[in-house]
Amino acid sequence: MLAAMLRCRLVKRIPSLVVGHLAKSGIVPKLLGNYAGTGVRIFFVISGYLITSILLDGHAQTSAINLRQFYIRRAYRILPAATVFMLFAFVMYWHQLHWYDIGAVLLYVVNFDGARPWMVAHLWSLGVEEQFYFLWPSVLRKWYRQSITILIGVIVFAPIYSAACYHFRVPSGGYGTFPAVADNLAIGCLLAIYGSRIPKIRPWAAFSMVLAVLLIPSYPANTPLRTLFMLFVLWPILHCSIAGLVLHVIQSPYRILNLAPVVWLGKISYGLYLWQEPFFFNPSRQPAYRLFLGIGLASLSYYLVEQPVLRLRDRKTAGPRSETSETGLAMCEALQS
Repeated sequence: MLAAMLRCRLVKRIPSLVVGHLAKSGIVPKLLGNYAGTGVRIFFVISGYLITSILLDGHAQTSAINLRQFYIRRAYRILPAATVFMLFAFVMYWHQLHWYDIGAVLLYVVNFDGARPWMVAHLWSLGVEEQFYFLWPSVLRKWYRQSITILIGVIVFAPIYSAACYHFRVPSGGYGTFPAVADNLAIGCLLAIYGSRIPKIRPWAAFSMVLAVLLIPSYPANTPLRTLFMLFVLWPILHCSIAGLVLHVIQSPYRILNLAPVVWLGKISYGLYLWQEPFFFNPSRQPAYRLFLGIGLASLSYYLVEQPVLRLRDRKTAGPRSETSETGLAMCEALQS
């Protein structure tokens, strides 16, 4: 019961996180551009938390993890709206897309396509999510008792993998490939397992975590030694701080994060994520009205595609509906780019 209450509170506050992403488009000061990657890390931590919460809820009710039901519900949530955007991108930008780019998009492996075209580049994080959905539920189902050891192993392995990528001159240290960001997800998974047992986070501790989230992304990792320090010390501190702040927001609700416009923005957030690249971050100069066109298309995606499909899903799929987790995933998907 306590875990469900915590998740319910988290869900109501996830939408506010999408605002930080606007720095990338120039709508807010360029100084905030350093934090674009931080928004992605926040999303992955929250996603690990929510997905693991869904799986643990199912295990608590039936002593098993129903993979079929999990994948059906995820497919209803993710695929229809994504397919609509993909068809738009394929038709509008066919002359800029190669067959292997289209294949990477359709197979959700854009994160392994180092030369991905700009109009589908943001789908790398959706690819990471799909790979996480594919791997983690099966791992948790088969090795439930060893899950904590596996998660700790992932957290240890990720910086080693990234360091190896830097050594072999893989662009950006392989960031975006699944092994490089799996530790973000693993931290969220551990939060789902241990969150209800962690004492209340005091304001001074939360403030120190905020400082870490604000300062670490600006660290100049411009030498091999600094890069290693970033990978093995600073990034783990950042990820733990993000998880701590998520838990703090759960434990100590903030009314400002529940304002109606913020909640509405959260509702259309998956559409905003999908349609952001052509209308918010087009590399060519574009008129300001395209921003509003993008928001309009995100709204149409929510009301004409996502909601009807979810109603259909709830009529056709059996089993209890995890309202808090499902809503939370819908709201935070815009943070992925």
